[in-house]
Parts: sequence; structure tokens; C-alpha cells
Amino acid sequence: MGEWKLGPQGTSVFDRGLIQEETSVKDILVESGAYYEETALKNFKGNVLGYVTPWNNHGYDVAKTWGGKLNYVSPVWLQVLRKGPKQYELGGAHDIDAGWVRDVKKAGEAINNKVVPRVLFNKFTDKDFSQLLTYGEERAIATKLILHTVRKYKFNGIVQEVWSQLSAWVDDEYLVGLEKEICETLTASSYDSILVIPPARKETYDLFSRKHFETLAPVVTSFSLMTYDYSSVQRPGACAPLYWVKNAVQHICLDSAENVKEKRAQILLGLNLYGSDYTPNGGQPIVSHEYMGLLKHLKRHLTFDEHDVENFFEVKTSNGRHMVFYPMLFSINERLKLARELGTGISLWELGQG
Repeated sequence: MGEWKLGPQGTSVFDRGLIQEETSVKDILVESGAYYEETALKNFKGNVLGYVTPWNNHGYDVAKTWGGKLNYVSPVWLQVLRKGPKQYELGGAHDIDAGWVRDVKKAGEAINNKVVPRVLFNKFTDKDFSQLLTYGEERAIATKLILHTVRKYKFNGIVQEVWSQLSAWVDDEYLVGLEKEICETLTASSYDSILVIPPARKETYDLFSRKHFETLAPVVTSFSLMTYDYSSVQRPGACAPLYWVKNAVQHICLDSAENVKEKRAQILLGLNLYGSDYTPNGGQPIVSHEYMGLLKHLKRHLTFDEHDVENFFEVKTSNGRHMVFYPMLFSINERLKLARELGTGISLWELGQG
């Protein structure tokens, strides 16, 4: 097999000839622990956002090592909690690591990178949402809490993930109103506000439409577009077919749109750094060490799907058959080319998985 490479290398994956449609198992196993030593230089012109989660600690180190390539780092820490009428509290503050925030900013000071934690409303009941969306005073108190949190912990803004949760059952005007209030409050104090948005699919075609994008683009700093999880247990396949990723961007911002360059720059095209493992019993997301465990059972090259522009392989192990999809260097490079062609940025879910 040859010696496994680890840590910084003097040549890039391009120089080492590793960007191949049909990657060999040997190359992946030997090279997977290695990276190009030039970790501070940013080659991609658009904005890059990287998510970090407390359940994947390696991401914290990745954010520090490659801080110079990441315009935004979003630790998945915080929730807004509603405790009663006009009473809101911050959840997740125990995860905040001020030393790590300083380290990340120091690593990316050449590009003035920003730490923007994700904020969820995931513990709200239907009644909580109803009160928040209906009453201006409730919204004002929740928004002030978010602003106070950003100031207190010296963050640069937030990533808010509430649209996917609410858009299927709340009238647009209420949801847009909530987003505008939060975004305008943050922007007025020179903080960034990034909104996570769902991609267009047949079953949820207009959960986030071109009209939503046009309405919110003037007040939102960037849109984190979740162009992954295309396939499912019911429909096994590629995580993010390239044609679908392209359509998802064009769905909200046409090539012919007014000020298309500025608007496209606000979209952060989502790249998954995890894969999927489908078995006769179902399927699940997998990260790199799980992928490598399955890969060792493969005796040939990976299969390349030209239609979806993704690699996959099928193997049989002691616990049954597996159909495995995972982003390879070639497929990631094709998506970076697409982002350059469309003029978007990139969002990575999540650092440390790949």
C-alpha cells in the first residue's frame, strides 16, 4: 500500500495528480491524512463559510488551521428560548469558547474573517412561534436578546436557521417580517446576518422562492443554501447532483436577474463534507473514518456517475451490502468550478467531517 501520508505536504493535490474521475482506493487511503502546507492563502474569490459543531471536535482544529481561507466560521452553539410571555433567554452559552474564537480570528486576520454562531429556535412550541410572529413586542425582545448576545461575546453577527422550520406552515408575511426585523437590527449595528435557506426540490419547490430572495437580499448579508441531502432512504443516490445544485442557485437568482453579480455573491452554495451509506435496512450519513472503514472492502476503483458528477461504490461486508456515496476531490473541485461560474460563495457542512 505504501506509507500513509500525514500532515502538511510541499505539493498540492493538483501537483500530485489526485483530481481523478475514478479515484483509486490506494490513493484515498494513502493521501487522506495529508494536506498542502499553504493553509493560510485563500484561492477561492467568493466568501467561504465553515460550520463547526460541538459533536465533531476536529472541526475546531480545522477552523484554526485553515482560518485564512474562511471568511466566516459558524460554531453551532446557540438557541433562543422562550420562557413565557415577553420572556426570552439564550440557550447554549456553555458551549461558547472565547479562546477558540480569538484563535480563529487571529488565523484569519489577513482576510478579516468573522465568527458568526448559528442561532436556532428549535425548542419553540407552536404557541411560542405564534406569539413571536404575531406580536411586535415579542419580536423586539427576542431580537434584542440576539443583539445583546453578539455584543457580549464579541461575535461578528449570526447565522439564523428558522426558515426551513417555519416556511411550510407560516404565512410568508409573518416569516419575512421576523427575518427583516432581526437582520435590520443587526445590520444597523454593523453586524452580519446570514440566513440558512432550503434548496428547491419537487416536493418543496417554493419553500424559498425567487420572490423571497429578492425581498430579503437588501437586508440579509448572505444566504447559506443547503444544497445537499438530495437523496434519501426512499430514493438512494448522490448527496448533491451537480445539475441540481446549479438549478437550486438559478431557481432563486436567474442568470438574467438585475444586479446578478452582487446578488449571486450573497449566495453561499452548500457543500457537504459527509457522505451517505445505504444498506437494505435503510441508510445514514457517514463521516470520513466510517467511509475509510467501508472503503477497505473495495478491491477496485470507485465508480464515477457522469450524470450526478459524484463517486460511489458498492461492497459487501460482514453486516451486509453497502452502497456508499462520498465527496471526492474531483467532485468537490467540480462544485467549486460551478460556484465560480455562477459567481456564488461556498458554505461547508461541516468542518472536520471530511
